[in-house]
Amino acid sequence: MAFPQHRPRRLRASEPIRRLVRETHLNPEHFILPLFVCPGEGVRKEISSMPGSAQLSIDNLVGEVEECKKLGIGGVILFGIPKEKDEFASGAYAADGITQCAVRALKREVPGILVITDVCNCEYTSHGHCGWVENGDVHNDRTLEWLARTAVSHADAGADIVAPSDMMDGRVDAIRSALDRAGHTAIPILSYAAKYASVFYGPFRDAAESAPQFGDRRTYQMDPANAREALLEISLDLEEGADMIMVKPAMPYLDVIREARNQFDVPVGAYQVSGEFSMIMAAAQNGWLELDRTIIESLTSIRRAGADFTLTYFAKQAARLLA
Repeated sequence: MAFPQHRPRRLRASEPIRRLVRETHLNPEHFILPLFVCPGEGVRKEISSMPGSAQLSIDNLVGEVEECKKLGIGGVILFGIPKEKDEFASGAYAADGITQCAVRALKREVPGILVITDVCNCEYTSHGHCGWVENGDVHNDRTLEWLARTAVSHADAGADIVAPSDMMDGRVDAIRSALDRAGHTAIPILSYAAKYASVFYGPFRDAAESAPQFGDRRTYQMDPANAREALLEISLDLEEGADMIMVKPAMPYLDVIREARNQFDVPVGAYQVSGEFSMIMAAAQNGWLELDRTIIESLTSIRRAGADFTLTYFAKQAARLLA
């Protein structure tokens, strides 16, 4: 038909009409807030590269998570910062480790909140790498034992979901087998299946005190140029028993999120990582972007690409904006 018959602007004319025909919707239940927990009492150590974020002692963590629950946020994921580190990541799988203690406190003090734990070693090793270092590189198979022990210790403490983020080959199978042997057959695994060796993790390494002391992580995290490989990684993790998968980072890899959504009938998560958060915050603080609209637009893009849930440091701000 001729031009005057088709005017898409008719469906953009007012906010009620725009709401009526909106294709993608955000809900606080689909946000997961990453939190950093550290030893001590009354500790709130601000993270300079992540404005508004902080390392929290368990007492302050409880208050933060109570607020998340009131805002209707879907859950939290914990990253532990131990008092001491060693080359064997022993704090990661200790029964009285910082993450294990934090999980027990949250399940006791904030009943009903979903608690996910990051299963990795970089925060716990003195060298900052994600596993057993041998001849200057991370030994894949020896690292699996640490990961399995850590996942079981988190489940023992009461974690609802364990999320391995190390990118070792075979880690999901090792964790699933260990969980089942320990009687945790109902604990789901959220695998960081497509985790890229990204520059966007920089602020996180400040927050988690986990920067590698030598080299980098490109021998185990994915090459940013590869998309087909991500689908292979996802399929392997699902074969090994992963219940959900995640793409990390989010915005630079929206194409990977979309392909994962198209090809796999499991819940797909995405992590809007520290660098994404800090870029937006820096631009807003300089007056280059309007913060509230940028938060919503960025999270909408991730969900539109196909993410069922998003790990984001903006979870609380976004929940308030959507209220």
